[in-house]
Amino acid sequence: MTSTAPETQRGHDAGDPLGEQPTSWQRRLRRFGHVPRPETSLRDRLDPPYTRPGRQVWSVLAIPPHVADRLVRWSAWGGPLLVTLVAGLLRFWKLDQPHAVIFDETYYAKDAWALVNQGYEGSWPKDVDKQILNDPSSVPVPTDPGYVVHPPVGKWIIGLGEQLFGFTPFGWRFMVAVLGTISVLLLCRIGRRLFRSTFLGCLAGLLLAVDGLHFVMSRTALLDLIVMFFVLAAFGCLVVDRDHARRRLAAALPVDEEGVLRPNAQVAQTLRLGRRPWRLAAGVMLGLAFATKWNGLYVLAAFGLMTVLWDVGARRTAGAVHPYQAVLRRDLIPAFVSTVPVAIVTYVVSWTGWIVTDKGYYRNWAATEGKDSSWSWLFPDWLRSLWHYENQVYDFHVGLTSGHTYESNPWSWLVLGRPVSYYYEEQTGCTESATGKCAAEVLAIGTPLLWWLACFALAYVVWRWFFRRDWRAGAIACGVVAGWLPWFFYQERTIFLFYAVVFVPFLCLAVTMMLGAIAGPAAGTGARAELGLTAQDPTGERRRTLGAIAVGVLVLLIIWNFIYFWPLYTGTSIPEDLWRDRMWLDTWV
Repeated sequence: MTSTAPETQRGHDAGDPLGEQPTSWQRRLRRFGHVPRPETSLRDRLDPPYTRPGRQVWSVLAIPPHVADRLVRWSAWGGPLLVTLVAGLLRFWKLDQPHAVIFDETYYAKDAWALVNQGYEGSWPKDVDKQILNDPSSVPVPTDPGYVVHPPVGKWIIGLGEQLFGFTPFGWRFMVAVLGTISVLLLCRIGRRLFRSTFLGCLAGLLLAVDGLHFVMSRTALLDLIVMFFVLAAFGCLVVDRDHARRRLAAALPVDEEGVLRPNAQVAQTLRLGRRPWRLAAGVMLGLAFATKWNGLYVLAAFGLMTVLWDVGARRTAGAVHPYQAVLRRDLIPAFVSTVPVAIVTYVVSWTGWIVTDKGYYRNWAATEGKDSSWSWLFPDWLRSLWHYENQVYDFHVGLTSGHTYESNPWSWLVLGRPVSYYYEEQTGCTESATGKCAAEVLAIGTPLLWWLACFALAYVVWRWFFRRDWRAGAIACGVVAGWLPWFFYQERTIFLFYAVVFVPFLCLAVTMMLGAIAGPAAGTGARAELGLTAQDPTGERRRTLGAIAVGVLVLLIIWNFIYFWPLYTGTSIPEDLWRDRMWLDTWV
């Protein structure tokens, strides 16, 4: 709440619990669980400290204090790297299996191979997949241009793996698996920074590591996992940028005689936050997401608004009387330039292979059919040709309404209403005890218990953001909305559940936030404040023990659920009756 008291009075009230009385609106919201912001110092509100395990943990483990300090420092990177190692081992295990071109790999693997060999996608003959699997060296790259409906960045990335390991299933899946593994590391570090807890950060990464949809998409040469990676990287860059900006504000604010940081309206209103390279990096990441699939454009808009609102909150916390006005004058234009133009330039640069050649699809449109355009005097031919190409692609996307066996409505995604079967093959004699048919399937479906728990976690996140004004909950909700909401405007279009992989990391963050609340805060005022709990909330050992047990049981159930569905994630052949046991819903068949 922004105070209207004079500056000196606000400085006094900042440390006085009685200085600000709740408004009538806040009193009404208390009926639904709203609590005032915990009493923390201004410095901790601008730059919250990281939580540390309590002394009792180390005493129980008989670890001396100096060793405990080293373990805490090591765990900041050691914990995330350990989780990432597990995720990588899972994703690279038999990555070349099934030895087949599964689902839309038939488009992206071949387009990627053409891109890295000649700079533009080719028009491949039909039924060439078997020849590629048997002897890829015997398949020439077609020189005739191919009509493609997605930008090239994702295919360049897939093609890099093909350049390293050949035109094989392992080659075209390699780089996607790399990005899927790195995304687990990113989420661990982002979660740690978001929650100021190494444990919760690693928990978020672990949940992502054992999510079935993320796992399957990490082992398949499709574009959506690549979009997810760049979206998550952009989010991480913006979170780091937020921390740095708030530290600059804290460093510029005055300190009283007792060494306590005090708000100052003049500083908060007028301070320029300087160069912000992390926000610039976020613009590049969002441009790469947009240059992989167009749904990255919606994320660009959502994250751009989010980072501006973060600046509003920072200036308000620092004492700005009119924070929106201050952001409008000092931050809005730099934020726009760092994201939107940078993303657009990144997008255009991604088409370099198509631009520098003269054989790409529609590459010479401006010099032929479009030579009489009224804009020919202003824009170069390659740019007008690209604009025409993109217009044609947009018309294709919005007009794509042909039915598909595995299409689904976005309303059903969170409950995994209709997963997509990437690969299915009936076999016989898959095990010694098998007497009937066997089934080998790769099913793009999330870990059910994790996703169903995420439905409750999202409700908790929305409640926490609305009633407790927790910026972390708002950021998580923004990530989910940016990746999910746009598809509701295209419900007549042919769309699939695996598009949801873009916001899977934010579902994991939501579940982690809820599990952190279930576990409860560590003993001590600082931990209570970090979790947004009041002094009246129970923090005794019994509360902590029961909460930890509940969290442990839930996490173990999610891991068990991932293991149970492992055959459906990897295409492992199992008896048909065991396959049917895993079809928990009729719509999964």
